[in-house]
Amino acid sequence: MTDITSTKPDLGPFGVFGHYSQFQPLSPQQLRDIEALGYGAIWAGGSPPAELDWVDPILAETAKLQLATGIVNIWTAAAGPVSESFHRIDKAYPGRFLLGIGVGHREAIDDYRKPIDALNDYLDKLDEYGVPKDRRVVAALGPKVLKLSADRSAGAHPYLTTPEHTAQAREILGPDAFLAPEHKVVLTTDAEQARAVGRKALDLYLGLTNYLNNFKRLGFTAENLAKPGSDRFIDAVVAYGTIEDVAARLKQHRQAGADHVPVQVLTSPEKLVPALAELAGPLGLA
Repeated sequence: MTDITSTKPDLGPFGVFGHYSQFQPLSPQQLRDIEALGYGAIWAGGSPPAELDWVDPILAETAKLQLATGIVNIWTAAAGPVSESFHRIDKAYPGRFLLGIGVGHREAIDDYRKPIDALNDYLDKLDEYGVPKDRRVVAALGPKVLKLSADRSAGAHPYLTTPEHTAQAREILGPDAFLAPEHKVVLTTDAEQARAVGRKALDLYLGLTNYLNNFKRLGFTAENLAKPGSDRFIDAVVAYGTIEDVAARLKQHRQAGADHVPVQVLTSPEKLVPALAELAGPLGLA
């Protein structure tokens, strides 16, 4: 196993999260607008294929915006091809690509085995193929994988959590590991509308064991987590209200120890950049 000294990535305080397919249709001007607003990175989720050939055009259209995968699924994207993609992108755009990896969901994988073992094996291969420790992060929720993320990568990218989880994660990770928790946003002051949008987005996750276990560790009950999710649960993981309310909620992750918060605005592609523009000022970016 290669022991590579880690340096914490610097992606700025806030980034933009979405499915990788959402970013490909964005125009060069929209990408440059996201960068100009002060968001430090795009986080592309959805278990993209190992080739990552959609990354290069996004970085080519911007000057300093970084891109992180949130995440490459270790079951569906082999370490060898992923490493080749990493080196291709890093050579063309040095220091602007962060490789996020994770185990995905037990329910979606036939050949699923103990996540900690599978992650260690995959990270061994990334070491072998020369992917630097400080340019990779691990999707982590529970204590064991959080600790592994600090030991074997730059840090952790928790998805669908709360500021309370961020505080617990920081305690486990220690001060030197990178921590980037995602949080969902609906820009409306109508609570019922926000909850309806949130419930639609969260329906899948209320059937996945790893998320349910994490929510229970955070104090949510089976009743809270029964589909479509209680108001208490939805309000904890989806920020809404005035722009100032939403920004304050996102900043709670930073106050709890996050280095960087990828913001997932639940809106249509054409409304994404205007929504990010509204948030930029209250987040202290503009």
